[in-house]
Amino acid sequence: MLLGAHMSVSGGVDTAFERAIAINCTALQIFTKSNRQWQAKDLEAEAIERFLQAQTTCGLPVVCHASYLLNLGTPDDTIWHKSIEALIIELQRCEQLKIPYLVLHCGGHMGSGVEDGLARVAAGLDIAHQRLPGYQVKIALEISAGQGTHLGVTFEEIAEMIRLCQEPERLAVCFDTCHALAAGYEFRTPESYEAMIAEFDRVIGLDRLTVFHVNDSEKDLGSRIDRHTHIGEGCIGLEPFGYFLNDPRFKHIPFLLETPVDDDPGDNIRNLEKLRSLVKSEDGR
Repeated sequence: MLLGAHMSVSGGVDTAFERAIAINCTALQIFTKSNRQWQAKDLEAEAIERFLQAQTTCGLPVVCHASYLLNLGTPDDTIWHKSIEALIIELQRCEQLKIPYLVLHCGGHMGSGVEDGLARVAAGLDIAHQRLPGYQVKIALEISAGQGTHLGVTFEEIAEMIRLCQEPERLAVCFDTCHALAAGYEFRTPESYEAMIAEFDRVIGLDRLTVFHVNDSEKDLGSRIDRHTHIGEGCIGLEPFGYFLNDPRFKHIPFLLETPVDDDPGDNIRNLEKLRSLVKSEDGR
């Protein structure tokens, strides 16, 4: 079971591994740069080497999350071009660190409409891909809660962005449990869970699903409000997380917490323990 959380890189990108091991993570997510800034200093060769050595030593898979500033769906040309340049920086850093997936929020159309917004995202992704031929890192488009003008709120919107791209093989998908519930996807019974997964497979394809964000939701089904809360303390409840964790189709996909961290590392430890309590042994118990 690949189970972990978003880890701080304070003191250097390689330090995230120590923090992850300390709370028994078997996977982790990081930022490779400040998520509040467009630019970043180049990674030094020594920092890259330390990161690669630490990952080799501990063997934990790593996922990167792109800066929240990026908005490839915007009609504003200045912000759109800045977002593309920032995305390229993020991809370059992932490639240097051999991180396989960069989770990206799809952005918002800011009033231009869903159709134009989706086309705008795809065009931005194409430019980034064209600038970085041969890269191994894939962009994992994250399902949105649908707040405001955010894009990617339905499986169909995610599928359309992938369809519009010239190199769709370089794209994957990140499924966020809080976002999915807020967007209107019901999965809190075994039957509704199976129906939703079948719909995802039909519209997008399970082969594209490469990252899970496991977060409970403060707001209920279809609220379109993105508010993460602790596992088992929100509108999802505890049991439904077990449907995902025990699904053999997702055995090799990392499940990563993005729940609130007011007590560090206590909050992550408690949430990870709750999730581990749901994981069944091979004999089904």
